[in-house]
Amino acid sequence: MSGPCSYDRPRRIRRGAALTLFLASVLATGVVTGTWSDAAEGAAGRTAPDRMTSGEHARKSALADRAAVERAASEAVEDGKSGAQAAAEVVSRSGDRWSTVYTPGEYEDFQEQLGGGYVGVGLWVRPADGGRIAVSRVQPGSPAARAGIAVGDRLRAVDGHTTRHAPVTEVVARLRGAASGGAQGPAVAGSPVTLDLQRGDRRWTETLHRTRLRTRNVVVDRPAGGQGPTRVKIAAFTKNTGAAVRRAVRQASPDDGMLLDLRGNTGGLVTEAVATASAFLDGGLVATYDVRGDQRALYAKRGGNTHAPLVVLVDGGTMSAAELLAGALQDRGRAVLVGSPTFGKGAVQMPSELPDGSVAELTVGHYRTPSGRTVDDSGLTPDLVVGSGAEKRARTVLSGLGGGS
Repeated sequence: MSGPCSYDRPRRIRRGAALTLFLASVLATGVVTGTWSDAAEGAAGRTAPDRMTSGEHARKSALADRAAVERAASEAVEDGKSGAQAAAEVVSRSGDRWSTVYTPGEYEDFQEQLGGGYVGVGLWVRPADGGRIAVSRVQPGSPAARAGIAVGDRLRAVDGHTTRHAPVTEVVARLRGAASGGAQGPAVAGSPVTLDLQRGDRRWTETLHRTRLRTRNVVVDRPAGGQGPTRVKIAAFTKNTGAAVRRAVRQASPDDGMLLDLRGNTGGLVTEAVATASAFLDGGLVATYDVRGDQRALYAKRGGNTHAPLVVLVDGGTMSAAELLAGALQDRGRAVLVGSPTFGKGAVQMPSELPDGSVAELTVGHYRTPSGRTVDDSGLTPDLVVGSGAEKRARTVLSGLGGGS
């Protein structure tokens, strides 16, 4: 997840110029988030993903050494080798599962993702138990959707390369047509990619052709009709998400309440998560974070709607910037959280450009909710823990708060 600075960066990054709470596990095969992924409606009623083992927690807590990464990249470039690949090898050995290295082409492509456009097959992926990779979202109308691939399917290999214990960024790079650390950029529309998949005991292979796709990251509706609450589903925090949510809040009935659906939202731009919080708060603290021990804070803008009843839906796919938002609304007493415990990803990354133009996003600290809670490992516990039928229970809670039923 990216932020608090936006990802509109200059052509060359100034070291430490932009802070990212990076959800590298969600790098979508096309859009932020799956770094991001979005389970969309497919997340409804699904249980949280398996929690990590203690060993996996230890790997997540490890930090890559920035000096070692930069030194490896410099030495590789001097020897006529790939700086990105050398840097990625140092990151891999460190055990820091949230840090990652992008080639110049991959990073430029990531900027496009944050704007909502990409070339891919419409899949978002996330880490699963045992070092596996699982599908966390399938974009409707995409090649993956037409092939019948579903949320929860296990992605075993991409073009013959196993995904077991592979970094998510590497899997995403292969889905998009370039091995992580390679010199080439993402593939063009029309190029093929072969996926080995598993659903339960069934194993099969699909060859898909990439296409140019766009995703709607904010969907607003009133599923119960004109007298029911407004539902705002945020798939990922990309550019202009906050503005879209503000419009939805202004247009919503003040008496019928709102459902903010963050299920399957694996993060994105922190600036947009804070802007979304500002739609429901009248200023005040959203989160604190540290950068190598230096404490900093994020604040909402004044003028948000603090009166409309609000329930936030979360699940095990709610990560990073989405957890930052949900935690702020919960701690500030602005919303009731309903669903299952969130993923637990609160690591802060900062980017720096390496000698060959590649970009290293390395963990430098963690964020906390307004009350001082950490999110890493533990995630957020909803006020009402519900497995299946979460949205129905959320509507009941909302009616009790004075909103529509």
